[in-house]
Amino acid sequence: MNNGELTAKVRSAVYLQCRNRGFAAPVDVLMEVGYLSKQDYENWRYGRVDYLERVCKANLSKLSLVMREMRSYASKTGLKPSFCYYKRWGTKKKNGQGRKPVIPLRFSKSGDAEIERWYATHFVDVKRTAQLKAERAEKLAVQPDSSPVGDEASNS
Repeated sequence: MNNGELTAKVRSAVYLQCRNRGFAAPVDVLMEVGYLSKQDYENWRYGRVDYLERVCKANLSKLSLVMREMRSYASKTGLKPSFCYYKRWGTKKKNGQGRKPVIPLRFSKSGDAEIERWYATHFVDVKRTAQLKAERAEKLAVQPDSSPVGDEASNS
């Protein structure tokens, strides 16, 4: 895929994620453009892979382009950057008592702080997030009224 096609795919992925969830995450964009499989993502989250870039099916220049396009699209559309701390999944102690220490995940081979920060930055559509919250609250308010709970059955 050439850079123009990749740019269009990244922008589309960010737009759709913001539309559906109110935010876009780089790992989800990488999955949507086909550079990261769900299985590889889960292996990384569980600590079976030492850093995310190892399992991405693209070279570093393509990954850089994805990250750059996300930032560019976010700034043009007014999305708010929000740092998200990624930690390893599945760190419960074997005896079930408490948890092991939180283990941060690495995105890049170099471990460069700036690269790590950009991979961990989600872009939030504040207006869309507010709409989604309002819709969810409206659905929850309507649900109890829409299903009567045995009142009619007990009166007969």
